Amino acid sequence: MRKTLATFRTLALTGALALAAVTVPAPALAVGEGPNYDGNGQITTSKLATYDQMVAFLKDQDARQPAMELEVIGQTVKGRDIHLVKYISDPAKPTILYLTQQHGNEQLTTEGALEFVKHLGTAKSGDILDGVNILVVPMLNADGAMGDVNFSLEDYIAKGDRNMTRYNANEVDLNRDHVAKVQPETQALHNNVMRKYQVDYMIDLHHQGTRSERDGKLVSGSILYPTTPNADPAVVEKSKQLGAVVFDNVDSTGWGHLGKYVGGSAETISRNGIAVEYGIATLLFEMRGMSDHYLDGYALGLRSNGYLIKQTVTTLTATAAAIADGSIADADTSFWDSLATQTSRPGEEADDE
Repeated sequence: MRKTLATFRTLALTGALALAAVTVPAPALAVGEGPNYDGNGQITTSKLATYDQMVAFLKDQDARQPAMELEVIGQTVKGRDIHLVKYISDPAKPTILYLTQQHGNEQLTTEGALEFVKHLGTAKSGDILDGVNILVVPMLNADGAMGDVNFSLEDYIAKGDRNMTRYNANEVDLNRDHVAKVQPETQALHNNVMRKYQVDYMIDLHHQGTRSERDGKLVSGSILYPTTPNADPAVVEKSKQLGAVVFDNVDSTGWGHLGKYVGGSAETISRNGIAVEYGIATLLFEMRGMSDHYLDGYALGLRSNGYLIKQTVTTLTATAAAIADGSIADADTSFWDSLATQTSRPGEEADDE
């Protein structure tokens, strides 16, 4: 099954997003080349899939793919169905969960996750599903993604079909709700995914600001394992192995450049809380730039969409393949000892996962 990883690396580097007529350019330049918003540029959401387009895409793929099952795990504050994509052939196999868009203004990871789902339905997917079960929550915070919230978005800077907010409709950060579990979106995730399925690994996909750097070069993203002292050391080591697979497959591309994320130990955050509560290896991946924000230094122009979507696809395919063929057990975690913690260039507040 070692051919799986090579096959999926090829898929990740050749796939183009077919949803919502987005053209993904080849990322020929370094990841820091995309335009920052300086008050004069344009940040738009018009090229991003709407919630309804995402649902239509998922239902179409469900009809096309025998191995795929689509499940509704709950509803948002505003009553939108929250979907779970499932590829489960044998509960005894290791299972990885990919979670996207806890924050509604962080959508390119969702776009990449949808492209990954499309890949899994092709003949080129090889034997990856023979060795791993895959779960994908492609848009946890659909209300925030659609700007359908109970508070003003007048300060948000994106143009296009809608504004997008970090928070859910109740103005709550879902990635601070993994202990109390008050919000319906968080309840759906925990009650109908974390407690229902035997998950072994989870990657929580987010976006950060645009001006974080490592070794003087703007990063394409940053990664971090659980940092709460309550996490089992064995879980932390498996999380570091997951990060090693991501780093090896992204940072080596020439267009990817990863830093170590600056993160706290609060267990209200999924990276920490889920690792402790369920004994699951978790990895945070923060992609560069957001689709909308009220802070200028956080949103990124459309020129950067292509490589960030590709970075997501690469991350998902490489980790699923490494789990499927067992090579994740050989992942060298020593790189964490020398991986520099990213810093922020002037003009940007500290990142907040």
